[in-house]
Amino acid sequence: MKKVDNYGYLFILPFFIIFIIFSIYPIILTFYYSFTNYSGMGAPDIIGLSNYARLLTDSYFVQAFYNTIYIWGINFFFQIVIALLLALLFSDIRLKLKGLGFFRAVFYLPNLITIASVALLFGILLGWHHGTINHLLLQLGLISEPINWLNNPTTARWSVALIGAWMWFGHTFIILMAGISGISKDYFESALIDGANRLQTFTKITLPLLKPILLYVLITSLIGGLQIFDLPMLITDGLGSPEGSLNTMVLYLYNQAFRYNNFGYAAAVAYGLFLITVLFSYITFKSMYRNTTNKGAGR
Repeated sequence: MKKVDNYGYLFILPFFIIFIIFSIYPIILTFYYSFTNYSGMGAPDIIGLSNYARLLTDSYFVQAFYNTIYIWGINFFFQIVIALLLALLFSDIRLKLKGLGFFRAVFYLPNLITIASVALLFGILLGWHHGTINHLLLQLGLISEPINWLNNPTTARWSVALIGAWMWFGHTFIILMAGISGISKDYFESALIDGANRLQTFTKITLPLLKPILLYVLITSLIGGLQIFDLPMLITDGLGSPEGSLNTMVLYLYNQAFRYNNFGYAAAVAYGLFLITVLFSYITFKSMYRNTTNKGAGR
């Protein structure tokens, strides 16, 4: 019987082999490279903590960190506000809106479009002289001359952030709808009978009970936001233009490794990004549950 049971390991062995080769081994190798001065050719020269010391004083990395947080912050604000408002509308027992399945598919559709297509689409829409948005604003008389959206640091960051919010609000909407659907309707019906308005229902019932879902959305969005790369890479020149405003941490890592062949320092940037992600996730988690813990301790 034991011999027959051991055959099961043969079926899961391919997974572990592939996982070790393509996941575990690259992580260990990257960690090793972070202590070397490796250019991609020849043997790596071990230089100790020099790459990490450089990372702490690297003004370009600091700017990349600022750009990443700036873009993610705008992205997440509009993403969560739009998704939460829509979720509240579709779950309101007073309105009883129809067509949730249809709208859920429509809202999620931008998330299914390839990022290359999104970059091409908005590159045309945000074009300087012949862009659709400039043409529309000129026709409405809201601007007197075309705006070079992607050549100004502020408008470039806002453009990338809002494009990201447009792509991901549908995903957030579905998660929030699932969370609200898990709340017993008895709470909302009781609040309606007691004469509570929508704001009171939201602040006293929906928001507290939705807290775990909001925490999940916040942390996953933060992790994804700190790794933003593809849209800033494709929508401009791949170097973070204009004036380095779209140079995110992962784009900076990519250019260090594959444009400048500085694989050792790029590996240190990768682990620096990992530590920043863990730290921010921990702070977010502890901050959201601080009040809950304090209330529980005071009872």
